[in-house]
Amino acid sequence: QSIAENKIIGWFQGKMEFGQRALGNRSILADPRDPEMKDKVNKLIKHREWYRPFAPSVLQEFQDEFFETDQKVPFMEKVAGIKKEKQKLIPAVVHEDGTGRLQTISHKDNPRYWKLIDEFRKITNVPIVLNTSFNDNDEPIVCMPKDAIRSFFGTGLNELYIGNYRVKK
Repeated sequence: QSIAENKIIGWFQGKMEFGQRALGNRSILADPRDPEMKDKVNKLIKHREWYRPFAPSVLQEFQDEFFETDQKVPFMEKVAGIKKEKQKLIPAVVHEDGTGRLQTISHKDNPRYWKLIDEFRKITNVPIVLNTSFNDNDEPIVCMPKDAIRSFFGTGLNELYIGNYRVKK
């Protein structure tokens, strides 16, 4: 609901992912439908250059409706074309060349993150959220709850979800 209301949230769940990518446990999440969302996240949260893109996390079941590949990409390691007719629906995650660094989400691999995106889909009819790593520019991804709380209060995040708890400013 919060993402559908154009809030930018910190999502801190379960075990930490390995590597540089946010795969749904240490993520900043936002509405991909807002054409200004990329700029908002870059300016207010990530404090980085305006042109830096963000990834679309899509429910695996809906991948073929939005992307020009049916290859499953759970680790955000590939870029895929976004179908021309869908680009205006999710402008915040469309790169300049019409692609996106795709992440497919299956219920089996990450049920909590899948459920969040599915709830967003039920509200908006869009099975995708904007996903980026939960950190400020030049900082490591948050590891501990205290890191998430520090990042939450030090950036323009609207809400923070740690496990079953929600923190608001």
